[in-house]
Amino acid sequence: LLFITEQTRKVEEEKEELAQVNLQQQYDSLKEQVNPHFLFNNLNSLITLISKDPERADSFIEEMSVVYRYLLRNNQENTTSLKEEIRFIESYNNLLKTRFGQGFRSTINIEPSAFSDSLPPMTLQLLVENAVKHNIVSAEKPLHLQLYTQNGHLVVQNNLQKKTGAVASHKVGLNNINAKYKLLKQPPVTIHETADTFTVTIPLIKNKERHV
Repeated sequence: LLFITEQTRKVEEEKEELAQVNLQQQYDSLKEQVNPHFLFNNLNSLITLISKDPERADSFIEEMSVVYRYLLRNNQENTTSLKEEIRFIESYNNLLKTRFGQGFRSTINIEPSAFSDSLPPMTLQLLVENAVKHNIVSAEKPLHLQLYTQNGHLVVQNNLQKKTGAVASHKVGLNNINAKYKLLKQPPVTIHETADTFTVTIPLIKNKERHV
């Protein structure tokens, strides 16, 4: 009986180790998915700016270099601090403001105590990218993005003004984020949509829960 119990324990341990390896491989795959998508979108924007507004193109290149350095550095980690992620998304939002002018507006209001909390890198980039992809962004109908902390969570909200015609669903980026949270053994993000707003609430990972 003791032998069977020991064998059973070893089998369970091996299963757990295998599961962890598989989860890490899946997470590595998710991280790799971000780079090409991010670069492709910004290169398209840059090509347009070079022909229409060279001065703005120069500014765009500078911001893009800052953003991409962050991506390369932090995409090797499972989590990053909210402080670093907010610095990144401010630069990323500047790229969008260069591209859309008055059509894109952002407001960020983070409680100082939350800056040391963590989340998967590039979480905010996926959400902002989705908001731009699925909504009208123009001077006549500006897209307003709000980021703020509340009750240990980061809330990302935008006004809803969906584009007409066929646009791929929000689910790809959101599924990626939820997959990362699952791999980190954290609660999933939550989504709330009304006639006027689209809101994603992201659990923040406290230092003691952080998986590196």
